[in-house]
Amino acid sequence: MSKKTEIEAKILDRAYKLFLKQGYKNTTMDDIAQVLSMSKKTLYKYFPGKLELLAASFDLLKNTLSIKVQALFDNKHIPYTVKLKSFLTIVARDLAPINPELLEDLRDHAPDIWSELQDYIRDSAYLRFQKLIEEGIEKGFVSAKMNKTMIVLLYASAIQSLIDPKFLSQFPKEMRNEMNLSTSEIFDQAIQIIYQGILTDEAREEFQKA
Repeated sequence: MSKKTEIEAKILDRAYKLFLKQGYKNTTMDDIAQVLSMSKKTLYKYFPGKLELLAASFDLLKNTLSIKVQALFDNKHIPYTVKLKSFLTIVARDLAPINPELLEDLRDHAPDIWSELQDYIRDSAYLRFQKLIEEGIEKGFVSAKMNKTMIVLLYASAIQSLIDPKFLSQFPKEMRNEMNLSTSEIFDQAIQIIYQGILTDEAREEFQKA
């Protein structure tokens, strides 16, 4: 790795962590330069602005997630239930840190990046997941009575709704407070609730052990 590439990687890592912590709107190039102990002038040599930093951060996230998922799908030596649980865990671990506040920021202040992220999740996560469900039906791990598209849509809508502050705002505050779950916990519980219902009895036992 060249010195320039190493510095760019460090900038992206620190900037992404700040975006997660403070949101896009409330993070400035001054903030990013400060956590890097770098002058803003030097920072601008690598990235022309905050929007470009945000875009590059999400490009890196998408590339990393794609590599992990592809490696999992190419592995022919692990049981189906392990592959299913590993896929869901990988997606949850990488996407869960993107909190509702940052998502709202993206929609309001970086709509192109928000749209690209939505397209990526739809094409790379949900379509791949549907293929995994098809494999489960063929091998007898997923109940053939279940509609494969409905399974994916239910999971997708549950996740997107539960991390969308606009969706949650329609419910009484008491209900929202009682849920009291982090984004990663929302992913995990949605997985448990939905997939306890679609797996066969044998696969359900294996899924719990995976």
